[in-house]
Amino acid sequence: MKRRERKAAKRRWILRVLLVVFVCVIAVGAYVITQYYQGLSEAEEGEYKDDGTTFIPFEGTEPEFGEINILLIGSDTRGEENGLSDTIMIAHYNQDTHDIKLASIMRDTYVEIPGHGMQKINAAFAFDGPELLRQTLKQNFDIDLNYYAVVDFEGFSKITDIIAPDGIEVDIPHQMSENIGVTLESGKQVLNGEELLGYVRFRKDEDGDYGRVQRQQEALDKLKDEAVSIHGLVKLPKLLGVADPYIDTNVDSKTILSIGRGLIAGSEHPMETLRIPVDHSFQNARTDVGAVLDIDLEQNKQALHDFLSTDAKKRMLIQIKFNLPRRPARKTSRLKIKSKNEFI
Repeated sequence: MKRRERKAAKRRWILRVLLVVFVCVIAVGAYVITQYYQGLSEAEEGEYKDDGTTFIPFEGTEPEFGEINILLIGSDTRGEENGLSDTIMIAHYNQDTHDIKLASIMRDTYVEIPGHGMQKINAAFAFDGPELLRQTLKQNFDIDLNYYAVVDFEGFSKITDIIAPDGIEVDIPHQMSENIGVTLESGKQVLNGEELLGYVRFRKDEDGDYGRVQRQQEALDKLKDEAVSIHGLVKLPKLLGVADPYIDTNVDSKTILSIGRGLIAGSEHPMETLRIPVDHSFQNARTDVGAVLDIDLEQNKQALHDFLSTDAKKRMLIQIKFNLPRRPARKTSRLKIKSKNEFI
């Protein structure tokens, strides 16, 4: 009799636990859906509300050795088809070490664009979207890109305000106001989304695009830290809703979740950054497409490969972990650096 009572009590306890779990799952699901659609309602008719229909297919390679390269493009459409890519970056994520690297390609870098001859690299996006920009980076720098994400600047401020509702603190070296729609005073300031957008777009000083690239990398690093905080994770569903109309990407949900978990696991890892062209590897020139950065292509190609590569020991561990075949090492030669002066 007592045994039957104990079994009945145990079954009731299990049922209560299952009921609590079920209610929690329903509550979390309802919260996620509600927050997502609330975010969508706050977003406007963004340029990329229909993912996958704006650009020709992106022919990226499959990730290898647990390493992912994502082409990040900041687009200023302003009602134009495609528009110009004001920001070109390669985000590198290592699933094994959780390291994050960010390489910025300056928009006036003078390269050969397939089918269009020598041009500023940002023209590739205007000609034929992310795929032509991928081909351009592959042809000139021999970099394999797996995914892309295009962000319309119109949505940057909204995304920032969701990730960091209390603002992002930056140290502004001097007043900034020309052509950015806001006035930013010098000194340490806490910026909201609209102000941070102005901060990363400003280039009307002696540093020009060089300073802008540095500020863009700084802002993304700080936004990354905010996004992986507890507060940022709670806001994630709403953030996805707000961001959806302003981002076009081919990154699948599984990869997004994998990167998200990795960012949390490796939140203490500092983000490494690089600018292409590197110092002392280019000269300012004027061509039929305007003022350009005439680069030492081989030096910058090598610098980008060195920055994105994983050393031999780490690569071997990754090969073992993912049970991947080993590829022969690529032969490299010592490069002779051309004598070019950098002007900033």
